[in-house]
Amino acid sequence: MRLAPGVNAGLSVDQSRTRVDVPLALQSATLDLTQLGFNASVDQGPWTWAIAIVHGFGGINARRQTSLGVTTSAYGAHITGVLSELDYYWSFGESRVVPKLAFEYARATTAAFQEAGGLDPLAVSGTSLERGRVLAGAEIGRYFIFDGKILDVSAYGKFVDSVAQNLGAVTVSLGAQSTTLQGLGEGRYGADTGAALSLSLNRTARVYLNYDAKLRSALQSHQGTLGLELKW
Repeated sequence: MRLAPGVNAGLSVDQSRTRVDVPLALQSATLDLTQLGFNASVDQGPWTWAIAIVHGFGGINARRQTSLGVTTSAYGAHITGVLSELDYYWSFGESRVVPKLAFEYARATTAAFQEAGGLDPLAVSGTSLERGRVLAGAEIGRYFIFDGKILDVSAYGKFVDSVAQNLGAVTVSLGAQSTTLQGLGEGRYGADTGAALSLSLNRTARVYLNYDAKLRSALQSHQGTLGLELKW
């Protein structure tokens, strides 16, 4: 929604279900998550400042296979994220180079829960995680127009500095016995990279394919997304 020349804002609602299977550990879970979002941007010549705020809440249902049957548990989860980014858009013909500087804050919490059924059901405490990161990098891209459609191809790379991490601990109890597990960080420094392919069919419909990778000293993650976006 346009509020003034160069000033835009929007609201979003997203409902998703994610299923996770860990066959070697004989465990599985589903996450039903509702996310409410707000975004705004200000354009001034080649400069753009944008902010996005998301709050999500949902429920997790987990199953764990034991020698005496299945244990089940259900508990709530909340997530809040804020991303603020400053871009400089440099274009030449149908191509572009966009240096970016961003700050990201995220907080996630899960409620305590008690397993039921099976052998030795566990009690697990609630926990929380907070993280603040600075990201600096650039995007390169090019678009093509054919038959009234727009095909956009892009790739990006960012250096990541996790300036603050507060990793919560979890206490797992079985009867009178308990143990506390400390959350694991991803390392202070790393890189994010990825690529995107977007086909705008008309003013209201877009098909897209994204690839995103997070590269850290202690872990790597790779994700692909295929989607359809409709506007009205």
